[in-house]
Amino acid sequence: MSEQIYDLIIIGAGPGGYVAAIRAAQLGMAVAVVEKREALGGVCLNEGCIPSKALLDSSELFALARDRFAGHGIAIDPPRLDLARMMARKDDVVKKLTDGVAFLFKKNKINWVQGTARLTGGEGGAHGVDVAAPGGTQQLRGKRVLLATGSEAAAIPFIPYDGETVVSAREALAFDNVPEHLLVVGAGYVGLELGSVWRRLGAPVTVVEMLPKMLPATDGQVADTLMRSLKKQGIAFRMETKVTGFAKRDGKGVVTVETGGAAEEIVCDRVLVAAGRRPLTAGLGVEELGVRPEDGRIAVDANYQTSVQGVYAIGDLIHGPMLAHKAMAEGEVFAERLAGQASEVDYAFIPGIVYTWPEAASVGRTEEELKAEGVEYAVGKFPFMANGRARCMDETEGFVKILAKPDSGRVLGIHVIGPRASDLIAEAVTVMTYGGSAADIAMTFHAHPTLAEAMKEAALDVEKRAIHA
Repeated sequence: MSEQIYDLIIIGAGPGGYVAAIRAAQLGMAVAVVEKREALGGVCLNEGCIPSKALLDSSELFALARDRFAGHGIAIDPPRLDLARMMARKDDVVKKLTDGVAFLFKKNKINWVQGTARLTGGEGGAHGVDVAAPGGTQQLRGKRVLLATGSEAAAIPFIPYDGETVVSAREALAFDNVPEHLLVVGAGYVGLELGSVWRRLGAPVTVVEMLPKMLPATDGQVADTLMRSLKKQGIAFRMETKVTGFAKRDGKGVVTVETGGAAEEIVCDRVLVAAGRRPLTAGLGVEELGVRPEDGRIAVDANYQTSVQGVYAIGDLIHGPMLAHKAMAEGEVFAERLAGQASEVDYAFIPGIVYTWPEAASVGRTEEELKAEGVEYAVGKFPFMANGRARCMDETEGFVKILAKPDSGRVLGIHVIGPRASDLIAEAVTVMTYGGSAADIAMTFHAHPTLAEAMKEAALDVEKRAIHA
């Protein structure tokens, strides 16, 4: 048993856990982090956000070279895919970033303990955490424990993962060949992004979704525009279709689906189940300790403390969207609140982004939500077709849409679909966080020519005074 009593023990080194660790160390706390992986960064850095974006960028460049270089006056032989090299680049990006987190741990004197953690309860003013590793088990003691173990892909009972034919995002990021036919179950962020990767690289892709609309929490116009674009790229959609069975025949996967009461079979060689995620708490000992659950998550108070004194939780374990930037904000605010600072997370202004091409990004309320609540609003909209930089880039799909109060112009929601929407949404988040108006955006300099000018023009259009539309 370690004699040291840490100020804080964090279980899980994903975006929420490692950010909380660094901020707590900056604030003078003695911090230990328990992580079962051999690399820091959690799902996000190792098998989620980062590797998926690396493959999205690589596959996008491949598709541009194959399909659109000629339009720019660049004549090349048809490009050939070196999938092994593409995967090696993805792995190198991941390694550099996870090594970077390890460097930050050393810089901030954070003790990283590799192994699987289990809570053992409090004694003598400190909580015990057993860490099981190949070399044996050790016990850490800390005044406080933060649970930041994240989530895992949810399975469909009758289509169990086998790591070969039926896979989660983890395996879909590491295929050693392009699928002959990839069937994606779920039209959410993960399914659309990975479906896009493999479609660009040549695989026929079919997305099956039981709901009538993909990305149901997204603005309707944005979702419809994105679906039209993905269909043009060759992705097939089967909406309002339920998966009812699965079998293996002659080395292929046979998925039974049902649409409007009619059943049929879809033959494929890979099935990506992207039907959501669930909090990862198995083996932590939270039930035995008496940590109270709430709607499938862990209940916490305003300081992220659970029902057990001195035990806290953030990220995917608690209520809210399962997003890395939400967990990172909670990790920072958690540490600052421990230090007595009055920090808060602005939950109303968490942006959501899907990294397809075109990208789609949103913050705040949608038109559907405002209509359902009877809230009056004005709309400003500007197409990238009329944006000079987008024209130069030959990336004219999509638009910026701003929803604002008719009287004050205060922004209620901003929705972007188009080139680099993931970057453009940052301005929207800033304006909304500070209670800004469409006029504030319209009066702000936006350099010319830039994609960001579309945001200014949409703001002008709230009062129907857009210049270039």
